Amino acid sequence: MFQTFETVSQPETGAARLADLRGALADAGLSGFLVPRADMYRGEYVASHDDRLAWLTGFTGSAGFCAVLPERAGVFIDGRYRVQVKSQIDLAVYDPVPWPETKLQDWLIENLPDGGEVGFDPWLHSFAEVDTMVAPLREAGIRLVSGPNFVDRIWADQPAPPMGLITAHPDDLAGESSASKRARLAEVLSHAGQSSTVITLPDSIAWLLNIRGRDIARNPVPHCLAILHADETVDLFAHPGKIDDDLRAHLGEDIRIAPMDAFDSALRALNGPVRLDRDNAPFRLTEILNEAGIAFEWGADPCILPKAQKTAAEIEGARTAHIRDGAAMVEFLTWLDATAPSGTLTEIDVVTELECCRRATNRLKDISFETIAGSGPNGAIVHYRVTRDTNRPVKTGELLLVDSGGQYVDGTTDITRTVAVGDVGADERRCFTRVLQGMIGISRLQWPVGLAGRDLDAIARAPLWMDGLDYNHGTGHGVGSYLCVHEGPQRLSRISEQPLLTGMILSNEPGYYREGAFGIRIENLIVVTPAPEGAVEAGRSMLCFETLTYVPIDRRLIEVDLLSKAEIAWIDSYHAEVLSRIGSHVSGPARTWLQAACAPL
Repeated sequence: MFQTFETVSQPETGAARLADLRGALADAGLSGFLVPRADMYRGEYVASHDDRLAWLTGFTGSAGFCAVLPERAGVFIDGRYRVQVKSQIDLAVYDPVPWPETKLQDWLIENLPDGGEVGFDPWLHSFAEVDTMVAPLREAGIRLVSGPNFVDRIWADQPAPPMGLITAHPDDLAGESSASKRARLAEVLSHAGQSSTVITLPDSIAWLLNIRGRDIARNPVPHCLAILHADETVDLFAHPGKIDDDLRAHLGEDIRIAPMDAFDSALRALNGPVRLDRDNAPFRLTEILNEAGIAFEWGADPCILPKAQKTAAEIEGARTAHIRDGAAMVEFLTWLDATAPSGTLTEIDVVTELECCRRATNRLKDISFETIAGSGPNGAIVHYRVTRDTNRPVKTGELLLVDSGGQYVDGTTDITRTVAVGDVGADERRCFTRVLQGMIGISRLQWPVGLAGRDLDAIARAPLWMDGLDYNHGTGHGVGSYLCVHEGPQRLSRISEQPLLTGMILSNEPGYYREGAFGIRIENLIVVTPAPEGAVEAGRSMLCFETLTYVPIDRRLIEVDLLSKAEIAWIDSYHAEVLSRIGSHVSGPARTWLQAACAPL
C-alpha cells in the first residue's frame, strides 16, 4: 500500500514542544518566531525532515503556518482546514487563526503591542512574504530578524533529508526535449538582459530537465537546486547519491552537476543581473547576492507558465491515463455498490480497495495524494485523511465522499465522487444537485480569450448561492503532467489573476460541506482548448474546456426537477461518453454496473 493509516498528528505533544521553542527564543533574545509549512525548495509539499509545522503543532494540512510569541501561538489556516485544525492542535496553547482574512502582520502588531524582534528562517520564506510585512511591522516597533531555524534546534529526532534517486522522464511523453526548453527560456533571459535565473521549485526543475524524483511522497519531484544561464546551460546542485550514470547520460554535457554545498559559492560567482522570482525564491537568495554585490532583478520563474501549457504529447498522455484510471474507478464503484449496503465497510476498507483497483492497472507509480474517504460527517472535513483512530463505518443512509488520484508516467489524475449509501435525505440530494449544476456550468462554459480563473469561479457557485450555500475553497487547481497534483499558476478561484491558456489542465470541483453532517464534492479534470469553429462569432477568439475524467456521477443523488433541459442533456451525453470510452476496459460485472450507472436520466 502507498497509503498508511497511522495517526500522524500529535496534539498532545504541542504544549511541551511549544515551551521548548519559547525557551530557545528567550535565550536568543527573540520575541517570536515564524514556522511555515515550507522547505528551502519552496514547493507545496514537504518531506518528513521539513514538516516542522506538523511536528510543533500537530496540524498536518497542506497549507498554513504558526506564529509563536511569548504569550500566544497562532496557527493560521485557510477555509479548507477550519474543521480539521480543531482536532489536530492543543486548543489550550494554540489559537486557530482564519487566514488570509487575518493578515500575519496585523496579528503580530496586535499581540506584540510593545514591539520586539521576530525571527524567521530565510530559506523558508519568499522575499514577497517578508517584504509585505516589513514596513507595517517597523511602524509598530517590530523587527523581522533573519537567522537560524529554532525548531530544528529543539527537534532531537528530526528525520534525515530524503535521498531519492533522480531519473529521466522520456522526451516522447514530455513532448519537448530539455535542450529545446532550455533554448526557449534562455532566449527569455537574453531578451531581458539577464545572465541567469535561480530555480528552486522542484516541479520547475523536473519539467525543465525532463527528470523526475522520489523525494516527496505522491509527487515525483527531486530535491535539488538549479541555475539556468542565458547560454542554455544549467548548473544542477544535488546530493551525489541521487545521481547515477543513466541520469548523467540523459542530462548531457550542458548540465553541470555539483553537490548541494557548492550552491552558495556558485551564487556568489554569478555575473548579474540574476533573475529571481519574488514570490517563490527563498529570501536567503537575496541576502547571498546582496552580500556578494551581485545585481538581481525580479521576474517570474520562467518554467512556470510553459510547464502549465501542456504539449500535445502531455495532453494525449493525460487522456490515456484518465481512461486507465476511469476503468479502475468503475471497478471500485462496482465493488462499493455491491458491498457498502451490508454495513460491514469502513473508510479504511474503501481506501484500500480503491488503491488495489488502481494497482491492478499495473501502471500505477503512486497515488497522487492521500485518498480522502469521508463517510457521513467526515465528508465535511475538506482534506480528511482517515487513520486507525478516526476510521468510521460506511453507514447506510449517509453520503460517502471519495477524493483520490493516481500518478502514472503518462499523466496525473484527480477525481472526486460523492455517492449515496442506501437512501439518503432530500436535503442531501438537493445540495448534491446544486453542486452538480456548478460542475456542469464550468464544463459547458466557453469564454473570451484573456479571462482568468477569478472570472469563471462564480459560474460554479451560482447554483449554490441560489439556495444560500457556498464552499470555502477554490473551484479548481492546476494539475501537472506526471508531476504535482497541485500546480500553478492556473486556478479557478476568486483570487486567480492568471489568464487561462490553451493546454492548461485544471480541476473542476465545486462542493458543499455541512459540519457534523455530510460533505459533497464532484470533481473532473478539464483541459483548456480553443472553442469549436462555428460556435464563435467570426473574428472573435474563445476558449472552452475538454473533459478528461470519465466516471459516472451518482444518478441516485440527482433531483432532476431542479435541472434545466441543457443540464439534463449534458449529464446524459457525459454518461454516454463514459460508457463508450470505459466500457471495453472493465470486467464483465463492472460493465453491467456501468451500463446501469450511465442510463439516461
